[in-house]
Amino acid sequence: MAHDLETIDDPGIPPHVHRKTDTDPIAAKKAERQVAILFLLSALGTILFIVSYIAIPDDIFVFLPIMGSTNAHQLFLGLGLAFSLFFIGMGAIHWAKTLMPDNEVTVQRHEFRSVDDDRREFVKTAKEGASAAGLGRRSLIKRSLGLSLGLVGLSPLLLLRDLGPLPGDSLNKTSWKAGTRLVTDPGDRPIKPEDLEVGAVAQVLPAMLPGQDHRTLSDIGKDAVLLIRLRPEEFNLDAERLSWTHEGIIAFSKICSHMGCAVALYEQQTKHLLCPCHQSTFDVTRAAKVLFGPAARPLPQLALALDAEGYLVAKQPFNEAVGPSFWERSS
Repeated sequence: MAHDLETIDDPGIPPHVHRKTDTDPIAAKKAERQVAILFLLSALGTILFIVSYIAIPDDIFVFLPIMGSTNAHQLFLGLGLAFSLFFIGMGAIHWAKTLMPDNEVTVQRHEFRSVDDDRREFVKTAKEGASAAGLGRRSLIKRSLGLSLGLVGLSPLLLLRDLGPLPGDSLNKTSWKAGTRLVTDPGDRPIKPEDLEVGAVAQVLPAMLPGQDHRTLSDIGKDAVLLIRLRPEEFNLDAERLSWTHEGIIAFSKICSHMGCAVALYEQQTKHLLCPCHQSTFDVTRAAKVLFGPAARPLPQLALALDAEGYLVAKQPFNEAVGPSFWERSS
């Protein structure tokens, strides 16, 4: 059975309730100061972030020995950024609730694209709303908001510092030079050929220069070399690469050409070097040619010679960059 639908009248908008800041200039001024204080607190949070990131030395956190300097840095970085974003949000909310226009508006449904007259009217209304928000006449809010937004905008730019300086040619070079002695790692003892038996393997580093009292981690990561002694007849090398060996002793970079792991496993029976990270396998008898795995290049070979005292030295630097590929590498 059909029933007549009752007509429902539009109840309209409830009577507008004015806020105290709408009618009391003193309350409006107080709210303006509160918004400015929140924005200033945001700015202080950003300053804490910046100071924690670039201006505080590692040993400043001696009063937090349990946390350690790294954890303390991270704590203050997190607190600074959290305060910065939190107080910006709180200031914007307080500004909207107490000072921005609070008039209720009824909007009739219409097509997705308004007619041109309505679109022009919208632009006009938007401009009037921006004027009513009070940025022009509330200079205290405008300045404090500009300060907080300007400082917090520096935060992502500041993190670009972690990319560090451009490497230049540091990725192409190691500490190995012509005449650099090979020394044991650990121990720093120079090595003579008779110190290695056939089948022996030793990890070596370049001898430190006069006046040098320590090696940097970066240098150790690039300079590590494996010495392996075979019988000379076991090599399958061209004349140049064979001249880089000495009495069956051959030297390769220990840094895998795939991802930079340490090639630390040597199979004496097969004469193979194995990278434990991704199982790249290199043939020692054929200048560390890749036999298996994801590595695309052989391990760089270090040319060897003897100095006047009979110790093993580098005949020349590596003829190519050690380790994995990088964007400026030609091969």
